Amino acid sequence: MLPIHSKPKPWHPSIAANPQTSSSVLFKNNVLPLKISNSLDENKAANQSKAGRIKRLVLTNEGRTKLNIFPDREFYAYPRFVTHVDDGFIATLTSLCREQLRPGSEILDLMSSWISHLPEEVVYKRVVGHGLNAQELARNPRLDYFFVKDLNQDQKLEMEDGSFDAVLCTVSVQYLQQPEKVFAEVFRVLRPGGVFIVSFSNRLFYEKAISAWRDGTAYSRVQLVLQYFQCIEGFTQPEVIRKLPTAGKAQDDKSPFNWFVKWLGLFSGSDPFYAVIAYKNFRPVYE
Repeated sequence: MLPIHSKPKPWHPSIAANPQTSSSVLFKNNVLPLKISNSLDENKAANQSKAGRIKRLVLTNEGRTKLNIFPDREFYAYPRFVTHVDDGFIATLTSLCREQLRPGSEILDLMSSWISHLPEEVVYKRVVGHGLNAQELARNPRLDYFFVKDLNQDQKLEMEDGSFDAVLCTVSVQYLQQPEKVFAEVFRVLRPGGVFIVSFSNRLFYEKAISAWRDGTAYSRVQLVLQYFQCIEGFTQPEVIRKLPTAGKAQDDKSPFNWFVKWLGLFSGSDPFYAVIAYKNFRPVYE
């Protein structure tokens, strides 16, 4: 069992609803013949067994490789109390979370760190964080609980099915070597109608990003994340959100250093924002 670090109290994963109990309530006043009821149950079970399965692999073996082949736990052994994206990116992501995550939701923040991107004014029922450095996670003010795990070594999330209303993965998807298995696990721990928000920019630890990401373009990276969602049975059609820096902002800083790094292609003004969003089974509609 993974060590679960908690500030105020021990963490007990949500207990999934008993399917038999749910079924008895649903059909309490149902007078359909037994034969038809069994047929419906069988079809439902067959569909549920397919949901969350990996339909195809997206990456080749070569596409999963990293320049730094040492375990990620070693690379992240020491805390990095720095921001990995600029304020504009963080503000855009916070606004997106405000739109997508309802108050009182239970949220899993995968591959998190010491900074939260959740809106401060919104109260959530539970926020569970995951990452590779306990010191960073302990500094995150929005986490109620956290656990440390290397998803490139073991993709299994030791949580009950349907435990969360939302899962976040921020500027970290580029490091996953088994994204298909991780996305399948996210599907499993989401409740029906739950949302998975994967956001990223053009920044990365180059030696730790997978080859398929390192060698790609902004367009190909978006397409890669789209395919991660599409390879899992049951996710809705993913939606892409982009917010790119304007030409005017990119030209504000005319210093020789800024000109040089632009020439090298290291950055162009503020950080571009990309997010790919999909839901488990269906997109909920709220009044």
